[in-house]
This record gives sequence, C-alpha cells and structure tokens, in this order.
Amino acid sequence: MEPREFIDMARKVLDAESAVRERAADEVTDRLSTYLPAQASSLATLLAAAAASEKENSTLEAELHAILELMSTGHVGVDHVAQLREIRLGGLPSELREYINDLIES
Repeated sequence: MEPREFIDMARKVLDAESAVRERAADEVTDRLSTYLPAQASSLATLLAAAAASEKENSTLEAELHAILELMSTGHVGVDHVAQLREIRLGGLPSELREYINDLIES
C-alpha cells in the first residue's frame, strides 16, 4: 500500500465519527493483500486502540473483525492488540465478549 493510502486509512480508523471508523474497518478487511507487514501490524494496533474506547457495538464488531483478518496475515501478534484488554466486557453482548477473548488469547 502506498504511504499516502496508508495514512488515509489510519486517519479513517481513528476518525471521530463512528460511522467513518466502521467503514474504515470494513475497508481494512477488503485490502488485506495490499499491506506491508509493518502496515498490517500498525493498523491492528490502531484498530485495537480505537476498539478500546469504542461506544458503538456495530463499530466495535467491525473493528474486531478487521483485527482478526489482519492477524490472519501472520504479521500481527497479540502484543499488537494488547489494548483490547482495556475493554470493559460487562456491558457488551456475549458475542462481542467472546470475540474479544478469542483475539486476546490468539
């Protein structure tokens, strides 16, 4: 992925609007084959940081899915997504809690 595209993607992942973050997370999964290893791990770290403070469940689900897909590239480890441990699981639907636990334990 070209540097300008990567920076644009990072900005979208961190956007103030949850709808933009959700679309960005979906776009991350659509472009898996274009990332360099460092870009994949960086995006996963940014997505984990965004997920740790996410208020919208649908956006959180998209972020978690994107992280899972990035992990499948082999360039993302649990240490890249450690911020997922900061998510308060109590108020989340059970499927999101399971998703988070699976990612942390990967």
